[in-house]
Amino acid sequence: MNALDRHLGIHAQALLLWERRAELIAANLANADTPHYKARDIDFAAVLAGRATGLTPARSHPDHLGPAERSAPSRYRLPLHPSLDGNTVETQVEHALFAENALRYQMTLDFLGRKFSGLVRALRGE
Repeated sequence: MNALDRHLGIHAQALLLWERRAELIAANLANADTPHYKARDIDFAAVLAGRATGLTPARSHPDHLGPAERSAPSRYRLPLHPSLDGNTVETQVEHALFAENALRYQMTLDFLGRKFSGLVRALRGE
């Protein structure tokens, strides 16, 4: 792990996971009327803790970030109110999750921006 990775911590990884989760939620919303479609989501805490299965980072150099975050395994979400056609997408839940996810993505992006600003100030000697 290089100095930049240590400085940024898990936030760079988290940003990619928030992006992946937004893609899954958008796919869920797009398939809200598809019979037998199963809503998917990411177990964010398990991925960051390294407990998720199926993560196989491929790196060409030990200091490069691997694609583990992009290949985070999705899991099916259990619906609060199952529908008769077997579709487990609940649009109200998906909209709320999408809004929450967007907020968390923006917070992580802001945090990383402040980290980089701090690095720039340190390099300038301020």
